[in-house]
Parts: sequence; structure tokens; C-alpha cells
Amino acid sequence: MKLLYNANIYTLDQSQPKAFAVLIDGERILAVGEKDTLEAMSHGRVEKQDMQGKTILPGLTDAHFHFQHYALSLKKIDCETKTKEECLRRVAERVKRAKPGEWLLGHGWNHNEWLTSPSRRGVRGEDFDLPTADDLDVLVPNNPVYLTAKSLHAAWVNTSALNLVGITNDTPNPKDGIIQHDSTGCATGALLESAMSLVENIIPEPSVSEIANAIESAQPVLWKMGLTGVHDFDRRESFMALQQLHVQGRLKLRVNKNLPVDSLDHAFELGLQTGFGDDWLWIGSVKAFMDGALGSHTAAMFQPYLNEPENRGILNMDDEELFEYCRRAADVGLSMTVHAIGDRANHEVLDAYEQLRKYETEKGLPHLRHRVEHVQVLHPDDAPRFAQLNVIASMQPIHALSDMLAADRLWGECSALAYAWRTQLNYGASLAFGSDAPVESPNPFWGLHAALTRRRVDGTPSADGWYPEQKLTLAEALSAYTYGAAYAANAENRLGKLAQNYLADLIVLEQDIFSVDPGDLLAMNASAVMINGEWVLQ
Repeated sequence: MKLLYNANIYTLDQSQPKAFAVLIDGERILAVGEKDTLEAMSHGRVEKQDMQGKTILPGLTDAHFHFQHYALSLKKIDCETKTKEECLRRVAERVKRAKPGEWLLGHGWNHNEWLTSPSRRGVRGEDFDLPTADDLDVLVPNNPVYLTAKSLHAAWVNTSALNLVGITNDTPNPKDGIIQHDSTGCATGALLESAMSLVENIIPEPSVSEIANAIESAQPVLWKMGLTGVHDFDRRESFMALQQLHVQGRLKLRVNKNLPVDSLDHAFELGLQTGFGDDWLWIGSVKAFMDGALGSHTAAMFQPYLNEPENRGILNMDDEELFEYCRRAADVGLSMTVHAIGDRANHEVLDAYEQLRKYETEKGLPHLRHRVEHVQVLHPDDAPRFAQLNVIASMQPIHALSDMLAADRLWGECSALAYAWRTQLNYGASLAFGSDAPVESPNPFWGLHAALTRRRVDGTPSADGWYPEQKLTLAEALSAYTYGAAYAANAENRLGKLAQNYLADLIVLEQDIFSVDPGDLLAMNASAVMINGEWVLQ
């Protein structure tokens, strides 16, 4: 047994919110409370550790994470810069070390943030200034370049990459995708949505073992951020890598694995159900996409984007098409989760879920825990429906800081219900918070800061924050990273609290998180992390 005492423990268990000691037996918590009481329970067979007044919290979970993409992104060119020039400088540095013909891969650019005067305009509105192949060709004429946007819904490539895949000025747009052209009809090197796969599909894929090694190397980075679990949204290769790590005893994070909708038929034939697995790796939901993203102007909206009267984004399917996926998943016992950014996309998903709830009732099926990923902007009529339908709002607070200026510019008054965490909580919906890493940093303390302040590090847009009525308290935001994430993963009976018989996943902080200024959250990290009753970071 282990007894951690002289600690400032926030259990996040409403029946016993504060404690000063925790007794751990193997991988589970035996009890929380006072040192003397717990020591008596151990009958002397205990390893005692004085925590010196440090703060202990339940381990935090990122409820929307791309494990393979994040782990591999740690080796890519970091394109998250304030200017296009700085991004290009980083590309130029990397090409110096590249072998002839080697692909240069990068991630994180956000043209909405680049502080450059627009010298080239996209064809879809004066605010839509995507980068071009010409920018890259000057620096990298021979090696193919593929740089994904921060949103993962757009890519920036050079002419070498376009030539390799055979994209010409006459190549038609694929379904649900756009090959951007300039005013003269020339392909610019910007690829949106499914058009990205035209290039992505020819980039040499890392092996499962290489992905597994990258994920293993990323684990300590995540522990330091206070993460003890993630909900993974990457695809087959990620699942295979996670299984390999698990079998070899190298998986040291809890992973709720979601499945792509194009694998639904295989899962149905196998009879795979939500929850199948163990405490380390288990099946979550089936993931579908309803629309695109704000940054690429492809989020499906009821009203046109400002200054783009013909553009209402891309709707991948309507509610009837989605319901057919939902019905098939429900028949075998799989919950659904759907990417929805724009207000029309969210509306269509909620309509499909309303049909699904009726179907579950009519067929005597369990009402599973269905989710919507992102919920970035809602029509006012749809705001109460998450609670009414018992649908989980899986949201990423840090997105609001990245997107606030673009949302105001592109969505205008609709932004009043953008990233509306308080609205959802007030209606009674369940919140699960994450990051969408590598779209954003997976650091949950940055997410907590965003939820509390709705203000960027530089103070933008004001001292009160962006639509300050949507801010949360620290307790509310922490709950979404702990119990809320556990509930969304059907694991609330073992994760998300420090309570009797819960798994011993906890983090140690040098400061009392409930006593610091919200700005101090940005520099906070875990000084120690325990997972399954064993210290993985000290």
C-alpha cells in the first residue's frame, strides 16, 4: 500500500471534496481522508510519502486528441507562427538538412493570424488569403512540401508536391474538397478538406512500430502537462500502435479509442461494442464528419460568411444520411460522435440524434452516450437541445482563443453563441473538454485558462474577455477535464475522481490551483504524476 499524506487534495468527489491523505492499494484508491484514519486502515503495511503540502488532483483527460498526429507532429516543422515570413524561415532551415527528394512535413500554420499585407487574394472573399505554392517554390524547388493548417482542414503544398500527385489547373475538385485557384485559374497550392488527401495519400506512411515509438516518446510530454488519459480520434494505424504498446506494457496513458465511420461496417460484422477493452484501452464511439472548419471557411452555416455571399461552407451529409449511420451503430451497441463546427452542421447532427433517440426507444435499445465534437457555433434554437437529448458537448476551450478574431470577422453576430460553454452548462448539458491536439496544444492548464478568461495571453480582446458571459469557474472547467471526460468515455465509475475503488490516477502540483491567479495557469505543470498506482513522473 501507499499512503500519500500532508497533501492538499481536491478529490472532485462531491460527497467528499477535500482531503489531506489518500491510501492506495495496488492500482486503486482504498480511501481518502485524514492521515491517522488511513494509516490505521493499512495495519502498518504501508509505504508513506510526505507530500509537503502540495496539491493533488485527479489525473486530467483530453477528451479530443489525435495521438498519432500529435506524436508525429513533434518531429515536424512547427508552422504555428505570427507571420508567414517566420513560417517560411523555418521551412528554409529544415530544407538545409533534407535529403534529395525527401518530403518536408509541417503543421500549425494559421493564415488568419499572419500579420502580412495581402498581396494575393483567394477567390472566395477579401479576407481569405491562403498561402501559395509560389511562396514555397522559391525556398524548396525540388523537395515536395506538405504543411497542414492548424485546423487540419487545409494544406499548403509546393509545385513539386502538386506535380508528384498530378494536380493541374484542370484537376476537378474531389467530393467535399476544394483545390483552390487564383483569379487566372491556376492552382495556388492550397488544398481544402478532402482535397488534402490527393497529396496526403502519396506521402510515405510511417510503420506501426514507428508510430508506436513516437507515441511512447510523447507520453512523458503529456504527463508533464498533467494528462493521464486521452480520447483518441486517429485511425487504424493509431489503434494498431496503441495495441502494440499495450501488449508490450509500454502504454502508460488511459486511451478511449474512437473508430472512423468508414469502419462501421467492419465493427458491425465483428459485433464490436462501445466499452469493449480494459482499463488502459477501450472502444469509444464511431466518429463521423458533418462539415469542415472555421479557418478554411468550410464550416456549414445557415447564413453566408461575411463578405462571401455565396459561401455557406460544406455540409458533408444531411440529418437523414447521418441517421442511417447512427441506426446501424445503435443496432450493434456503438455510440456515435460527430464533428460539427458550424450552426447548420450542429443543427443537422441534433436532428439526426433526435431520430436516433426515438429509434433507441422504439427498438428497446440502450440510450448510449452520443457526442458532438467541437460545437463551435449554434443557432439559438438549438442551444437547449444537447441537454434535452442527453447529448455530450465535447468542446475545446483553447479553440476560442485561437478563433475569436476570425469568428467575429467571418460569423459576425452569430459568434454570441460560439464556444458557448456556460450556455450548455446552464441548460444542463454534459461537458467534456479537450484540445484537438495537434490542432492546439494539449496542455489542459492552457485550456483551463481559456475557459476561465476567454482572453489571450496578450490580453486580447479585453480585460473581460470575449463574450465573457460564457466563462466558467475553475471547478466547472476542471470537472469537464476529469469527471466529464470520464462520463463521455463510459468510465465515470473508475476515473475522474479521487474516491474509494477508483483507479489511482493523480497529479501533483506545486501550487494550490484554486488559489492562484488565472494567468498563473499558463505556467503550471505537474511535478509528479501517478497512473495505476505507480509514479510515472516524479
